[in-house]
Amino acid sequence: MNKAFFISLGRPLLAAFAGALATLSFAPYNIWLLAPASLTLFFWLLLNQSIKRSALIGFSWGLGLFGTGISWVHVSIDTFGGMPKIASVFLMVSLISYLALYPLIFGALFNRFNQGRPFYQLLLSGPVLWLLLDWLRGWAFTGFPWLWMGYGQLNSPFSGLAPILGVEGITLALVLISAGIVAAISDRNWKPLMVPALVIGLSLLVHGAQWVTPNSDKTVDVALVQGNVPQELKWLPSERWPTLMKYIDLTRENWDADIIVWPEAAIPALEAHLPSFLQNLDEVARENNSTVITGVLDQKENGEFFNNILTLGQNNDNGYDYDNATRYSKHHLLPFGEFVPFGDLLRPIAPFFNLPMSSFSRGDFVQPNLEANGYSIAPALCYEVAFSEQVRQNVNVDTDLLLTLSNDAWFGTSIGPFQHMEIAQMRSLELGKPLLRATNTGVTAVVDHMGHITKQIPQFETAVLRAKVTPTDGLTPYTSLGSWPLYGYVLWSLALSMILIRRQRGGFRETQTEQP
Repeated sequence: MNKAFFISLGRPLLAAFAGALATLSFAPYNIWLLAPASLTLFFWLLLNQSIKRSALIGFSWGLGLFGTGISWVHVSIDTFGGMPKIASVFLMVSLISYLALYPLIFGALFNRFNQGRPFYQLLLSGPVLWLLLDWLRGWAFTGFPWLWMGYGQLNSPFSGLAPILGVEGITLALVLISAGIVAAISDRNWKPLMVPALVIGLSLLVHGAQWVTPNSDKTVDVALVQGNVPQELKWLPSERWPTLMKYIDLTRENWDADIIVWPEAAIPALEAHLPSFLQNLDEVARENNSTVITGVLDQKENGEFFNNILTLGQNNDNGYDYDNATRYSKHHLLPFGEFVPFGDLLRPIAPFFNLPMSSFSRGDFVQPNLEANGYSIAPALCYEVAFSEQVRQNVNVDTDLLLTLSNDAWFGTSIGPFQHMEIAQMRSLELGKPLLRATNTGVTAVVDHMGHITKQIPQFETAVLRAKVTPTDGLTPYTSLGSWPLYGYVLWSLALSMILIRRQRGGFRETQTEQP
């Protein structure tokens, strides 16, 4: 009875446990060893299973990972969405189930090709499938590249791969190491362990390598303002001027900073509705030889809404003018927050989907860097910092700093804001540029070019972070090449796998022919 139970449910339940274990490798837990441990257990569970069984195991692993890793999304849906409880739970379960389809597909294809050949499955087709499905998840339906396995490795020996191959390269390293261990155990042969040994050796070789040069002559004094405005009050008309005055008071004490940064949508009104306020703020900033960077929403004459970053003060020699202001417009919009998929179906369900500013338009994929007091800054607004290729393509040889503004008040005291901060740190490590992150309720922080937080403000405090930040000169290999080396790896692996399979089949046919 116990054996039958294990055969039918044991592996899927163990897979779900393995998936949940992986969540502990990400922030705020940061137990990085649990990522390869989770993958090793997952691959072992998949071996020698039917396609249907391996699909179920993959789906269970995905439910474990995403059910524990992104459950924080429910906070924004349930607390601020105005949805009936049953509708919010249904939407959350649907999102988790959708994301779990990717490991389901991995499991099914894993045992569809090269079944019974663990070496090929684990070290050739397996890593390729994982990369391709991660890329697909980061693209399909505008993409959701959250919880890529490499993100939890900022403090591991594999972090040195990020400036060369990006977070996807770290993920590939984890998959190869875990697969090599399982192949060695399955084949009872030490030779597959050469793969993890090689990957670990290369990771240690490049760990701590300096691909860019800090430029101390361009050190910048920054002030990041954390307003800590309650989300439920933020957009009330009666709170507009108290909120603006709060930011002005916090800024007034820091006019000696070169750059002052307010969070995403810090101004609780459309830009076009506050011309006098913005003109005055611009003039005071220029008088103090400072630049203010703020998030603000805007609506054009044609009715389109944009989530923008606006610069005021220095580098704005002619003064603020709405028609000629320097802005960055968010490109990657947040599903359900900034645009509503299947809106005609979902908008009648809840007031959340009927908000006029829940249908934003996109800015360009690549936009000019913001110029702020002599510094060139590559921005990313909130969720879009998770899209490594977009951030990479907006960095050039003249870029001094990365900037991301956010408002994680939507996710309360959950683990979501810490995962978001971790993703921003990975962008800094990949691109070799220090990063400024200003948020409404935290995590507001400064990150150096090695992806380490050098200074931060505690969550849910009204405060200003002051820091000296040193820009860098030069470009990392990842900045220059992006994912092209990984594309090359995929093609090489697929070609090698096909050659080996054909040789094996040819040898089998020769053996059959020689038999009497």
